[in-house]
Amino acid sequence: MNRRSLNILFAAILTTGLILACGERQRKSNRTDTASSGTISFASDESFSPIVDECREVFEYSRPQAHLNPIYMSEGEGMDLLMKDSIQLVVAARNFRPGEIQELQAKKFLPAAIPIAYDGLALIVNRNNPDSCITVADVKRVLGGEVKKWNEIYPRSNKGDIEVVFDRNRSSAVQYCVDSILGGKQFGDNTVAAKSSAEVIDYVEKTPNAIGIIGSNWLNDKRDSTNTTFKKNITVMRVSKKDSATVRNSWQPYQAYLLDGRYPLVRTIYALLNDPYHGLPWAFAHFMESPKGQLIILKSGLLPMRGDITIRDVRVKDE
Repeated sequence: MNRRSLNILFAAILTTGLILACGERQRKSNRTDTASSGTISFASDESFSPIVDECREVFEYSRPQAHLNPIYMSEGEGMDLLMKDSIQLVVAARNFRPGEIQELQAKKFLPAAIPIAYDGLALIVNRNNPDSCITVADVKRVLGGEVKKWNEIYPRSNKGDIEVVFDRNRSSAVQYCVDSILGGKQFGDNTVAAKSSAEVIDYVEKTPNAIGIIGSNWLNDKRDSTNTTFKKNITVMRVSKKDSATVRNSWQPYQAYLLDGRYPLVRTIYALLNDPYHGLPWAFAHFMESPKGQLIILKSGLLPMRGDITIRDVRVKDE
């Protein structure tokens, strides 16, 4: 047998060994999904359900043999499942922490984080509340319980006690406020948790003294294809980095203000993967960062991570 034949035989044996090894590892995992077929469940923070649902529908339409079952829960609950290898994908508003990466790598996993979008954390109030501009410093004072009454921020207010309502315990909104606004400190005793973002909106609509905190993708009026109209049943607060908030120096979480940095409460949305087989979880995560997925995210009212977006000022002359 000549040298060329030996090389071909060696390559064939090596390839066969790799296929058998992968097949054995696939069999032990009890997973049968591929990048374009099968059925899997994955987790997402409930606040991102609008964009996840839209991306999922398009993904499944283009891959008829693929079926994705999103489980909407708190970010913390989703991360618990990912770390236990109960699921292989979580959509969250944070990256892996160093300790989590070390833990997964110690188990011979290869965790990966794919940034897919920017989201504005929105503050909403009752539409009959005239006080709709607030500073980041005052947001911190309210969340920490240092300020508990509306007239401590707005002297003329008659709204009484401030009620702060989140979507749910251990959600991405809760974690962002603790980490990025309160610097690791806990909330005051004026905060409560609902069960979903929709319930936060309903509660604020019915409660004149409430402030709701939710992801901005829940706010867009679906009748407006330009994503420049928020829901009419509540008021979206303007937030300022300055010492005193005015209409001129405060901003709402529109895409343009997330892009240019004027809106201060911005967080990055990640697809967090623990998928060594590069199956459906891996394929869906990469679909969300693909041009088609990024266009869906753009139309949903969030700021896509990738893409050439240009903001232009337009001056309209009065006739």
